[in-house]
Amino acid sequence: MKTAINQKLIETGEKERLKDLLRTRLIECGWRDQVKMHCREIVKQRGVEGVTVDDLVNDVTPKGRAWVPDSVKKELLQKIKSFLVQQANL
Repeated sequence: MKTAINQKLIETGEKERLKDLLRTRLIECGWRDQVKMHCREIVKQRGVEGVTVDDLVNDVTPKGRAWVPDSVKKELLQKIKSFLVQQANL
């Protein structure tokens, strides 16, 4: 079912619209700057030679997910639910 929903999101272009909305909301709330600053702190602590991109991803991902405001999560969830209801009515 998850695959079917994802396929429908892609086919209709809704997935891209949701990604754009998420990107916009994360920038508006300062999330992007917060994550960027956290990455810089890690690089500063360990040194440029002591950090790989994979290290940054592994360190930042859990915190980045936790830092996404509930309001952004709720808005996206509501958009997805509305999309599914609309698709069910077609």
